[in-house]
Amino acid sequence: MKKRKSKYETFREKVKIILYGTNTILGRMFDLVLLGLILLSVLLIMLDTVEGISQKYHEQLLICEWVITAFFTIEYILRIISIQKPVKYIFSFYGIIDLLAVLPMYLSIFFPGAGILSIVRALRFFRLFKILHIPQISHQSAQLKDAIEASKEKILVFIYFVLISTVIIGSVMYLVEGKESGFTSIPMGIYWTIVTLTTVGYGDISPQSPLGQFIAALVMILGYGIIAVPTGIVTAEFAKNTLKNNTVSGKKTCRKCQSQVHFDNAKYCYECGTQLPNN
Repeated sequence: MKKRKSKYETFREKVKIILYGTNTILGRMFDLVLLGLILLSVLLIMLDTVEGISQKYHEQLLICEWVITAFFTIEYILRIISIQKPVKYIFSFYGIIDLLAVLPMYLSIFFPGAGILSIVRALRFFRLFKILHIPQISHQSAQLKDAIEASKEKILVFIYFVLISTVIIGSVMYLVEGKESGFTSIPMGIYWTIVTLTTVGYGDISPQSPLGQFIAALVMILGYGIIAVPTGIVTAEFAKNTLKNNTVSGKKTCRKCQSQVHFDNAKYCYECGTQLPNN
């Protein structure tokens, strides 16, 4: 005899269909409402920072924010109780974002001004990719994720090199320029180095001596390389993944180097340039 489901289990199933069932009518309607509330919330937070609007409508904006926060809180709780493995959701990418979306308003009770951090709700727009179910977007997103994952060690090594370089250059600039030019300490020199390397150049501190200006010119040139290197690393990995995803393994094997990594319509080997068989 089939066991009859309890009211709680039936409720969980219905909630799961609405919250996670992007292919159902109710699920898609809920997702659209959710995206609308996220957009409204972000707009309300931005408007509340406009002095003229905040002075007139601060209380109304705050009430609206609390109403939306209450909705997101209920949604977060329902997402947890409606699935079999709630811990997996809680510590997932979307689970952490959903939690961050509601925490700032509650923190604002104890720390006034913390509610502005609710702007992180904009991250919930990542759900748009899951809702749309566009294969091309999902495919490109997966490729970009794989490229970043594959190049993270190289990028970490590069960032480590940049950090050491900023400390050394900042110390040299403190020694060369001194307090008279605004380089009052080594941390201030490091600040100037970071600003210059990233090509921002605020201009609040600038070298005055010929040697300091020469070093600054080298740092500016180095800054372009610092921008280009991580971009090149990720691009190379992305191109490599694209190549692998456009291959027919085993059907086009190079006679010379035995490589099987080629574009579908390739006539020559990607590795050594030898003409590939037509089979």
